[in-house]
Amino acid sequence: MSTQGLVVPEAPARKIIPLAVAGTAAPRTGGCSTATTGGCGSGSSAGLPQHVRDRVHDHPCYSAEAHHHFARMHVAVAPGCNIQCNYCNRKYDCANESRPGVVSEKLTPELAAKKVLAVAARIPQLSVVGVAGPGDALANAEKTFRTFELIREAAPDIRLCLSTNGLALPEHVERIKALGVDHVTITINMIDPEVGAQIYPWIFFEHKRRRGLEAARILHERQMQGLEMLVAADVLVKVNSVMIPGINDRHLAEVNEAVKSRGAFLHNIMPLISDPAHGTHFGLTGQRGPTPAELKALQDACEGEMQMMRHCRQCRADAVGMLGEDRGAEFTSQNIDAIAAEVDAAQMAESRAAYRSFVERERADQNEAADAAWSQLGTTAETRLVAVATKGSGRINQHFGHAEEFQVYEVSATGAKFVGHRKVALYCQGGYDDDEALPGIVEALAGCGAVFVAKIGHCPRKDLAAAGIAAVEDYAHEYIEASLIDWFAKSVAGAATMAA
Repeated sequence: MSTQGLVVPEAPARKIIPLAVAGTAAPRTGGCSTATTGGCGSGSSAGLPQHVRDRVHDHPCYSAEAHHHFARMHVAVAPGCNIQCNYCNRKYDCANESRPGVVSEKLTPELAAKKVLAVAARIPQLSVVGVAGPGDALANAEKTFRTFELIREAAPDIRLCLSTNGLALPEHVERIKALGVDHVTITINMIDPEVGAQIYPWIFFEHKRRRGLEAARILHERQMQGLEMLVAADVLVKVNSVMIPGINDRHLAEVNEAVKSRGAFLHNIMPLISDPAHGTHFGLTGQRGPTPAELKALQDACEGEMQMMRHCRQCRADAVGMLGEDRGAEFTSQNIDAIAAEVDAAQMAESRAAYRSFVERERADQNEAADAAWSQLGTTAETRLVAVATKGSGRINQHFGHAEEFQVYEVSATGAKFVGHRKVALYCQGGYDDDEALPGIVEALAGCGAVFVAKIGHCPRKDLAAAGIAAVEDYAHEYIEASLIDWFAKSVAGAATMAA
Protein backbone atom coordinates (compact mmCIF):
# COMPACT_ATOMS: atom_id res chain seq x y z
CA MET A 1 0.00 0.00 0.00
CA SER A 2 1.32 3.45 -0.91
CA THR A 3 -0.19 6.88 -0.32
CA GLN A 4 1.36 10.30 -0.74
CA GLY A 5 4.90 8.95 -0.84
CA LEU A 6 4.34 6.85 2.28
CA VAL A 7 4.99 3.15 1.83
CA VAL A 8 3.79 0.53 4.28
CA PRO A 9 5.88 -2.65 4.06
CA GLU A 10 4.20 -5.87 3.11
CA ALA A 11 4.31 -8.36 5.96
CA PRO A 12 6.72 -11.23 5.26
CA ALA A 13 5.56 -14.79 5.68
CA ARG A 14 5.07 -15.55 9.34
CA LYS A 15 8.17 -17.41 10.33
CA ILE A 16 9.43 -19.18 13.41
CA ILE A 17 13.10 -20.09 13.35
CA PRO A 18 13.52 -23.89 13.42
CA LEU A 19 15.66 -25.09 16.29
CA ALA A 20 17.78 -28.19 16.61
CA VAL A 21 19.24 -27.89 20.07
CA ALA A 22 20.67 -30.94 21.73
CA GLY A 23 20.20 -31.54 25.42
CA THR A 24 17.40 -31.45 27.94
CA ALA A 25 15.32 -28.34 28.24
CA ALA A 26 15.39 -26.66 31.60
CA PRO A 27 12.03 -26.34 33.33
CA ARG A 28 10.50 -22.88 32.95
CA THR A 29 7.79 -21.13 34.87
CA GLY A 30 5.55 -19.34 32.43
CA GLY A 31 8.18 -19.17 29.68
CA CYS A 32 9.15 -15.76 28.40
CA SER A 33 6.00 -14.90 26.55
CA THR A 34 4.57 -11.43 26.19
CA ALA A 35 1.95 -12.30 28.76
CA THR A 36 4.55 -12.13 31.50
CA THR A 37 7.52 -10.14 30.31
CA GLY A 38 6.83 -8.49 27.00
CA GLY A 39 9.14 -10.88 25.15
CA CYS A 40 12.30 -12.77 25.99
CA GLY A 41 14.95 -10.21 26.82
CA SER A 42 12.79 -7.39 25.57
CA GLY A 43 14.47 -4.80 27.71
CA SER A 44 12.82 -1.85 29.35
CA SER A 45 9.27 -3.21 29.17
CA ALA A 46 10.12 -6.51 30.84
CA GLY A 47 8.53 -7.05 34.22
CA LEU A 48 6.43 -3.89 34.13
CA PRO A 49 2.77 -3.85 35.17
CA GLN A 50 0.45 -4.33 32.20
CA HIS A 51 -0.96 -0.79 32.37
CA VAL A 52 2.55 0.64 32.11
CA ARG A 53 3.56 -1.72 29.28
CA ASP A 54 0.50 -0.57 27.35
CA ARG A 55 1.60 3.05 27.67
CA VAL A 56 5.16 2.43 26.45
CA HIS A 57 4.22 -0.20 23.86
CA ASP A 58 5.03 2.04 20.86
CA HIS A 59 7.40 4.57 22.49
CA PRO A 60 10.91 3.96 21.09
CA CYS A 61 12.62 5.87 23.92
CA TYR A 62 10.75 4.14 26.73
CA SER A 63 10.70 0.56 25.37
CA ALA A 64 13.72 -1.33 24.04
CA GLU A 65 11.37 -3.58 22.07
CA ALA A 66 9.51 -0.64 20.48
CA HIS A 67 12.70 1.04 19.30
CA HIS A 68 13.14 -1.67 16.66
CA HIS A 69 9.87 -0.62 15.01
CA PHE A 70 8.92 2.97 15.84
CA ALA A 71 10.45 6.39 15.21
CA ARG A 72 10.65 9.55 17.26
CA MET A 73 10.84 13.20 16.35
CA HIS A 74 12.23 16.14 18.32
CA VAL A 75 11.01 19.63 17.45
CA ALA A 76 13.49 22.40 18.23
CA VAL A 77 11.18 25.05 19.70
CA ALA A 78 12.98 25.59 23.02
CA PRO A 79 16.26 27.52 22.53
CA GLY A 80 16.65 29.04 26.00
CA CYS A 81 17.97 27.28 29.07
CA ASN A 82 17.84 28.09 32.78
CA ILE A 83 20.93 26.17 33.86
CA GLN A 84 24.46 25.65 32.56
CA CYS A 85 25.89 22.13 32.46
CA ASN A 86 29.59 21.47 32.09
CA TYR A 87 28.85 18.81 29.47
CA CYS A 88 26.62 20.98 27.26
CA ASN A 89 27.30 23.42 24.45
CA ARG A 90 24.16 24.29 22.50
CA LYS A 91 24.45 24.92 18.75
CA TYR A 92 21.56 26.22 16.69
CA ASP A 93 22.86 25.95 13.13
CA CYS A 94 24.85 22.72 13.17
CA ALA A 95 24.23 19.84 10.78
CA ASN A 96 27.27 17.71 11.59
CA GLU A 97 27.32 16.86 15.29
CA SER A 98 25.13 14.14 16.75
CA ARG A 99 24.51 14.90 20.41
CA PRO A 100 21.92 16.61 22.63
CA GLY A 101 21.64 20.38 22.39
CA VAL A 102 22.42 20.56 18.68
CA VAL A 103 19.98 21.62 15.93
CA SER A 104 20.15 22.78 12.34
CA GLU A 105 17.41 25.38 12.73
CA LYS A 106 15.08 26.67 15.44
CA LEU A 107 11.33 26.35 14.86
CA THR A 108 8.26 28.30 15.83
CA PRO A 109 5.37 26.26 17.26
CA GLU A 110 3.45 26.73 14.00
CA LEU A 111 6.35 25.58 11.85
CA ALA A 112 6.97 22.66 14.21
CA ALA A 113 3.38 21.43 13.88
CA LYS A 114 3.58 21.67 10.09
CA LYS A 115 6.86 19.73 10.15
CA VAL A 116 5.30 16.99 12.30
CA LEU A 117 2.52 16.57 9.75
CA ALA A 118 5.05 16.31 6.93
CA VAL A 119 7.14 13.74 8.80
CA ALA A 120 4.09 11.67 9.77
CA ALA A 121 3.11 11.52 6.09
CA ARG A 122 6.53 10.25 5.00
CA ILE A 123 7.56 8.13 7.99
CA PRO A 124 4.78 5.73 9.07
CA GLN A 125 6.94 4.57 11.99
CA LEU A 126 6.55 7.94 13.73
CA SER A 127 4.82 7.38 17.07
CA VAL A 128 6.23 10.07 19.39
CA VAL A 129 7.01 13.78 19.15
CA GLY A 130 8.97 15.44 21.92
CA VAL A 131 10.52 18.75 22.87
CA ALA A 132 14.08 18.15 24.04
CA GLY A 133 15.77 21.48 23.42
CA PRO A 134 18.10 22.72 22.23
CA GLY A 135 17.64 24.42 25.62
CA ASP A 136 15.12 23.28 28.22
CA ALA A 137 11.51 22.56 27.27
CA LEU A 138 10.13 24.25 30.40
CA ALA A 139 12.44 27.24 30.29
CA ASN A 140 10.48 27.90 27.09
CA ALA A 141 7.16 26.70 28.46
CA GLU A 142 4.76 28.76 26.32
CA LYS A 143 6.47 27.73 23.08
CA THR A 144 6.54 24.10 24.19
CA PHE A 145 2.89 23.97 25.23
CA ARG A 146 1.66 25.86 22.15
CA THR A 147 3.55 23.34 20.01
CA PHE A 148 1.82 20.46 21.79
CA GLU A 149 -1.59 22.06 21.32
CA LEU A 150 -1.04 22.37 17.57
CA ILE A 151 0.34 18.84 17.22
CA ARG A 152 -2.59 17.42 19.17
CA GLU A 153 -4.97 19.10 16.69
CA ALA A 154 -3.06 18.01 13.58
CA ALA A 155 -2.05 14.45 14.52
CA PRO A 156 -3.99 13.17 17.55
CA ASP A 157 -2.59 9.62 17.29
CA ILE A 158 0.97 10.78 18.05
CA ARG A 159 2.19 10.61 21.64
CA LEU A 160 3.67 13.73 23.20
CA CYS A 161 6.64 13.88 25.55
CA LEU A 162 9.18 16.38 26.82
CA SER A 163 12.60 16.42 28.42
CA THR A 164 13.60 18.86 31.14
CA ASN A 165 16.30 19.53 33.70
CA GLY A 166 13.48 19.88 36.26
CA LEU A 167 14.24 23.36 37.57
CA ALA A 168 10.95 24.83 36.30
CA LEU A 169 8.99 21.56 36.48
CA PRO A 170 6.85 22.02 39.64
CA GLU A 171 5.00 25.04 38.18
CA HIS A 172 3.99 23.16 35.03
CA VAL A 173 2.89 19.67 36.08
CA GLU A 174 -0.81 20.55 35.96
CA ARG A 175 -0.58 21.86 32.41
CA ILE A 176 1.56 18.90 31.30
CA LYS A 177 -1.17 16.57 32.49
CA ALA A 178 -3.97 18.65 30.93
CA LEU A 179 -2.30 18.57 27.51
CA GLY A 180 -2.06 14.78 27.58
CA VAL A 181 1.73 14.68 27.78
CA ASP A 182 2.04 11.16 29.13
CA HIS A 183 5.84 10.81 29.21
CA VAL A 184 8.37 13.18 30.80
CA THR A 185 12.13 12.75 31.05
CA ILE A 186 14.05 14.55 33.82
CA THR A 187 17.84 14.77 33.70
CA ILE A 188 19.05 14.14 37.26
CA ASN A 189 22.81 13.81 37.72
CA MET A 190 23.07 14.17 41.49
CA ILE A 191 21.23 14.25 44.77
CA ASP A 192 24.23 15.65 46.68
CA PRO A 193 24.87 19.39 46.10
CA GLU A 194 28.61 18.81 46.61
CA VAL A 195 28.53 16.61 43.51
CA GLY A 196 26.16 18.93 41.68
CA ALA A 197 28.44 21.93 42.12
CA GLN A 198 31.02 20.11 39.98
CA ILE A 199 28.52 19.63 37.16
CA TYR A 200 26.50 22.87 37.11
CA PRO A 201 28.35 26.25 37.16
CA TRP A 202 25.06 28.16 37.60
CA ILE A 203 21.28 28.10 37.46
CA PHE A 204 18.85 30.96 36.83
CA PHE A 205 16.06 30.82 39.40
CA GLU A 206 13.57 33.45 40.59
CA HIS A 207 15.14 36.13 38.36
CA LYS A 208 18.60 35.60 39.77
CA ARG A 209 21.69 33.69 38.71
CA ARG A 210 22.84 31.36 41.48
CA ARG A 211 26.11 29.45 41.72
CA GLY A 212 27.91 26.73 43.62
CA LEU A 213 26.26 24.74 46.40
CA GLU A 214 23.25 27.03 46.52
CA ALA A 215 22.51 26.41 42.84
CA ALA A 216 22.96 22.65 43.14
CA ARG A 217 20.77 22.49 46.27
CA ILE A 218 17.92 24.40 44.63
CA LEU A 219 18.12 22.29 41.48
CA HIS A 220 18.07 19.05 43.50
CA GLU A 221 15.06 20.11 45.55
CA ARG A 222 13.12 21.22 42.47
CA GLN A 223 13.91 18.01 40.62
CA MET A 224 12.68 15.82 43.47
CA GLN A 225 9.55 17.91 43.92
CA GLY A 226 8.74 17.81 40.21
CA LEU A 227 9.32 14.06 40.01
CA GLU A 228 6.97 13.40 42.91
CA MET A 229 4.31 15.69 41.43
CA LEU A 230 4.45 13.98 38.03
CA VAL A 231 4.13 10.53 39.56
CA ALA A 232 1.18 11.72 41.65
CA ALA A 233 -0.42 12.99 38.41
CA ASP A 234 0.06 9.55 36.79
CA VAL A 235 2.61 10.77 34.24
CA LEU A 236 5.31 8.24 33.36
CA VAL A 237 8.75 9.52 34.33
CA LYS A 238 12.08 8.46 32.87
CA VAL A 239 15.23 9.79 34.54
CA ASN A 240 18.34 10.50 32.48
CA SER A 241 21.74 10.63 34.19
CA VAL A 242 25.08 11.42 32.58
CA MET A 243 27.88 9.21 33.89
CA ILE A 244 30.97 11.36 34.55
CA PRO A 245 33.94 9.30 35.78
CA GLY A 246 35.51 10.68 38.93
CA ILE A 247 32.62 13.05 39.59
CA ASN A 248 29.29 11.23 39.83
CA ASP A 249 29.96 7.68 38.63
CA ARG A 250 29.84 6.17 42.14
CA HIS A 251 27.14 8.61 43.22
CA LEU A 252 24.68 7.52 40.51
CA ALA A 253 23.78 4.39 42.47
CA GLU A 254 22.39 6.74 45.15
CA VAL A 255 20.58 8.75 42.46
CA ASN A 256 19.05 5.52 41.20
CA GLU A 257 17.70 4.65 44.65
CA ALA A 258 16.35 8.16 45.17
CA VAL A 259 14.42 8.36 41.90
CA LYS A 260 13.17 4.80 42.22
CA SER A 261 11.76 5.50 45.66
CA ARG A 262 9.91 8.52 44.26
CA GLY A 263 8.23 6.57 41.49
CA ALA A 264 10.34 6.95 38.34
CA PHE A 265 9.88 3.79 36.32
CA LEU A 266 12.90 3.94 34.00
CA HIS A 267 16.51 5.09 34.49
CA ASN A 268 18.76 5.92 31.57
CA ILE A 269 22.42 6.17 32.58
CA MET A 270 24.25 7.68 29.61
CA PRO A 271 27.97 8.10 28.93
CA LEU A 272 29.48 11.58 29.06
CA ILE A 273 30.24 12.93 25.56
CA SER A 274 33.46 14.90 25.97
CA ASP A 275 35.02 15.47 22.57
CA PRO A 276 37.05 18.73 22.81
CA ALA A 277 35.75 19.67 19.34
CA HIS A 278 32.28 20.15 20.82
CA GLY A 279 33.49 23.05 22.96
CA THR A 280 32.02 21.91 26.27
CA HIS A 281 33.76 22.67 29.57
CA PHE A 282 34.38 18.98 30.27
CA GLY A 283 35.63 18.41 26.73
CA LEU A 284 38.05 21.34 26.89
CA THR A 285 39.38 20.36 30.33
CA GLY A 286 40.06 16.73 29.40
CA GLN A 287 37.32 15.09 31.44
CA ARG A 288 36.96 11.62 29.97
CA GLY A 289 33.78 9.67 29.39
CA PRO A 290 33.26 6.12 30.67
CA THR A 291 34.32 3.04 28.74
CA PRO A 292 31.55 0.70 27.54
CA ALA A 293 32.56 -1.78 30.26
CA GLU A 294 32.34 0.90 32.98
CA LEU A 295 28.94 2.03 31.75
CA LYS A 296 27.57 -1.51 31.63
CA ALA A 297 28.92 -2.31 35.10
CA LEU A 298 27.10 0.71 36.57
CA GLN A 299 23.89 -0.09 34.71
CA ASP A 300 24.06 -3.68 35.93
CA ALA A 301 24.64 -2.54 39.50
CA CYS A 302 21.61 -0.22 39.38
CA GLU A 303 19.29 -2.70 37.71
CA GLY A 304 16.67 -4.31 39.92
CA GLU A 305 13.15 -3.14 40.47
CA MET A 306 14.11 0.01 38.59
CA GLN A 307 14.08 -0.64 34.84
CA MET A 308 17.29 0.41 33.04
CA MET A 309 17.22 1.98 29.59
CA ARG A 310 20.18 0.82 27.52
CA HIS A 311 19.17 1.73 23.96
CA CYS A 312 19.51 5.54 24.21
CA ARG A 313 21.33 7.21 21.32
CA GLN A 314 21.73 10.66 22.98
CA CYS A 315 19.92 12.23 20.05
CA ARG A 316 20.09 15.73 18.63
CA ALA A 317 17.38 18.14 19.69
CA ASP A 318 15.97 17.98 16.15
CA ALA A 319 16.33 14.24 15.52
CA VAL A 320 13.88 12.59 13.12
CA GLY A 321 13.49 8.86 12.42
CA MET A 322 14.36 5.58 14.05
CA LEU A 323 16.83 5.56 16.93
CA GLY A 324 20.30 5.33 15.45
CA GLU A 325 19.35 7.26 12.30
CA ASP A 326 18.54 10.89 11.57
CA ARG A 327 16.39 11.92 8.63
CA GLY A 328 16.04 15.53 9.71
CA ALA A 329 17.78 16.82 6.56
CA GLU A 330 14.79 15.60 4.53
CA PHE A 331 12.45 17.96 6.37
CA THR A 332 13.77 21.52 6.32
CA SER A 333 11.72 24.68 6.62
CA GLN A 334 12.23 25.15 2.87
CA ASN A 335 10.47 21.91 1.83
CA ILE A 336 7.92 21.05 4.52
CA ASP A 337 5.28 23.34 3.02
CA ALA A 338 5.35 21.33 -0.18
CA ILE A 339 5.24 18.01 1.67
CA ALA A 340 2.46 19.12 4.02
CA ALA A 341 0.39 20.42 1.06
CA GLU A 342 0.30 16.91 -0.40
CA VAL A 343 -0.94 15.25 2.78
CA ASP A 344 -4.36 13.62 2.63
CA ALA A 345 -5.32 13.24 6.29
CA ALA A 346 -7.60 10.23 5.72
CA GLN A 347 -5.04 8.36 3.62
CA MET A 348 -2.26 9.19 6.09
CA ALA A 349 -4.31 7.81 9.00
CA GLU A 350 -5.11 4.66 7.00
CA SER A 351 -1.46 4.11 6.09
CA ARG A 352 -0.24 4.69 9.63
CA ALA A 353 -2.83 2.23 10.93
CA ALA A 354 -1.70 -0.32 8.34
CA TYR A 355 1.90 0.05 9.50
CA ARG A 356 0.92 -0.49 13.14
CA SER A 357 -0.99 -3.62 12.16
CA PHE A 358 2.08 -4.90 10.32
CA VAL A 359 4.28 -4.21 13.34
CA GLU A 360 1.95 -6.06 15.70
CA ARG A 361 2.17 -9.17 13.50
CA GLU A 362 5.95 -8.89 13.41
CA ARG A 363 6.22 -8.44 17.18
CA ALA A 364 3.96 -11.43 17.80
CA ASP A 365 6.17 -13.55 15.54
CA GLN A 366 9.35 -12.29 17.21
CA ASN A 367 8.06 -13.13 20.67
CA GLU A 368 6.85 -16.54 19.54
CA ALA A 369 10.23 -17.30 17.96
CA ALA A 370 12.09 -16.16 21.11
CA ASP A 371 9.79 -18.26 23.30
CA ALA A 372 10.35 -21.31 21.11
CA ALA A 373 14.11 -20.90 21.27
CA TRP A 374 14.14 -20.26 25.01
CA SER A 375 11.96 -23.28 25.76
CA GLN A 376 14.60 -25.56 24.22
CA LEU A 377 17.58 -23.97 25.95
CA GLY A 378 19.24 -26.18 28.53
CA THR A 379 20.60 -25.03 31.87
CA THR A 380 24.01 -23.36 31.86
CA ALA A 381 25.83 -20.78 33.93
CA GLU A 382 27.58 -19.35 30.88
CA THR A 383 27.00 -15.84 29.56
CA ARG A 384 28.08 -14.49 26.20
CA LEU A 385 28.26 -10.91 24.97
CA VAL A 386 27.50 -10.57 21.24
CA ALA A 387 27.01 -7.74 18.76
CA VAL A 388 24.37 -7.42 16.03
CA ALA A 389 24.26 -5.40 12.81
CA THR A 390 20.67 -4.31 12.26
CA LYS A 391 18.73 -1.68 10.34
CA GLY A 392 15.70 -2.18 12.61
CA SER A 393 12.58 -4.33 12.65
CA GLY A 394 14.19 -6.63 15.22
CA ARG A 395 16.10 -8.52 12.54
CA ILE A 396 19.76 -9.22 11.70
CA ASN A 397 19.51 -7.35 8.42
CA GLN A 398 22.62 -5.22 7.88
CA HIS A 399 25.90 -5.82 6.10
CA PHE A 400 28.95 -5.53 8.38
CA GLY A 401 30.45 -2.80 6.22
CA HIS A 402 27.28 -0.69 6.31
CA ALA A 403 26.95 -0.58 10.10
CA GLU A 404 27.62 2.67 11.94
CA GLU A 405 26.70 1.04 15.24
CA PHE A 406 26.28 -2.47 16.61
CA GLN A 407 23.65 -3.44 19.13
CA VAL A 408 25.05 -5.51 21.99
CA TYR A 409 23.21 -8.35 23.71
CA GLU A 410 24.02 -10.48 26.72
CA VAL A 411 22.93 -14.07 26.07
CA SER A 412 22.47 -16.59 28.86
CA ALA A 413 20.09 -19.30 30.04
CA THR A 414 17.56 -16.56 30.82
CA GLY A 415 17.44 -15.33 27.22
CA ALA A 416 18.90 -12.54 25.07
CA LYS A 417 19.06 -9.21 26.85
CA PHE A 418 19.81 -5.92 25.09
CA VAL A 419 22.58 -4.16 27.03
CA GLY A 420 23.76 -1.33 24.82
CA HIS A 421 25.20 -0.22 21.51
CA ARG A 422 28.65 0.54 20.15
CA LYS A 423 29.15 3.29 17.56
CA VAL A 424 31.79 2.67 14.88
CA ALA A 425 33.26 4.30 11.78
CA LEU A 426 31.71 3.09 8.53
CA TYR A 427 33.81 0.28 7.00
CA CYS A 428 32.40 0.45 3.46
CA GLN A 429 32.88 3.87 1.86
CA GLY A 430 31.28 4.23 -1.58
CA GLY A 431 31.84 0.59 -2.49
CA TYR A 432 35.39 0.45 -1.13
CA ASP A 433 36.61 -0.99 2.15
CA ASP A 434 38.20 1.41 4.61
CA ASP A 435 40.90 -0.72 6.20
CA GLU A 436 41.85 2.13 8.52
CA ALA A 437 38.39 1.88 10.16
CA LEU A 438 38.72 -1.80 11.03
CA PRO A 439 40.99 -1.49 14.11
CA GLY A 440 38.53 0.98 15.63
CA ILE A 441 35.62 -1.39 14.94
CA VAL A 442 37.48 -4.29 16.53
CA GLU A 443 38.23 -2.10 19.55
CA ALA A 444 34.57 -1.05 19.81
CA LEU A 445 33.50 -4.71 19.80
CA ALA A 446 35.87 -5.60 22.67
CA GLY A 447 34.30 -8.14 25.00
CA CYS A 448 31.97 -9.53 22.34
CA GLY A 449 32.53 -13.14 21.34
CA ALA A 450 30.59 -12.87 18.09
CA VAL A 451 29.10 -10.35 15.70
CA PHE A 452 25.90 -11.27 13.82
CA VAL A 453 25.59 -9.76 10.35
CA ALA A 454 23.57 -10.19 7.17
CA LYS A 455 26.84 -10.41 5.22
CA ILE A 456 30.56 -9.81 5.73
CA GLY A 457 33.63 -9.87 3.52
CA HIS A 458 36.64 -12.16 3.87
CA CYS A 459 39.12 -9.53 5.12
CA PRO A 460 37.08 -8.17 8.04
CA ARG A 461 36.03 -11.72 8.95
CA LYS A 462 39.71 -12.70 9.19
CA ASP A 463 40.66 -9.66 11.28
CA LEU A 464 37.72 -10.19 13.64
CA ALA A 465 38.68 -13.85 14.08
CA ALA A 466 42.24 -12.80 14.96
CA ALA A 467 40.72 -10.67 17.75
CA GLY A 468 38.63 -13.60 19.01
CA ILE A 469 35.34 -12.35 17.52
CA ALA A 470 33.39 -14.81 15.36
CA ALA A 471 31.49 -13.38 12.39
CA VAL A 472 28.10 -15.11 12.14
CA GLU A 473 26.10 -14.96 8.88
CA ASP A 474 23.95 -18.04 9.51
CA TYR A 475 20.98 -16.03 10.78
CA ALA A 476 20.86 -13.31 8.11
CA HIS A 477 17.47 -11.51 8.10
CA GLU A 478 16.14 -13.61 10.99
CA TYR A 479 14.80 -12.31 14.31
CA ILE A 480 17.54 -11.11 16.65
CA GLU A 481 16.57 -12.63 20.00
CA ALA A 482 15.56 -16.07 18.71
CA SER A 483 18.73 -16.24 16.60
CA LEU A 484 21.03 -15.33 19.49
CA ILE A 485 19.40 -17.86 21.81
CA ASP A 486 19.60 -20.60 19.17
CA TRP A 487 23.25 -19.82 18.46
CA PHE A 488 24.06 -19.71 22.16
CA ALA A 489 22.39 -23.06 22.81
CA LYS A 490 24.29 -24.72 19.97
CA SER A 491 27.55 -23.08 21.07
CA VAL A 492 27.16 -24.29 24.64
CA ALA A 493 26.16 -27.78 23.49
CA GLY A 494 29.16 -27.90 21.14
CA ALA A 495 31.57 -26.82 23.88
CA ALA A 496 30.16 -29.47 26.21
CA THR A 497 30.63 -32.16 23.55
CA MET A 498 34.26 -31.15 22.96
CA ALA A 499 34.96 -31.19 26.70
CA ALA A 500 33.45 -34.68 27.15
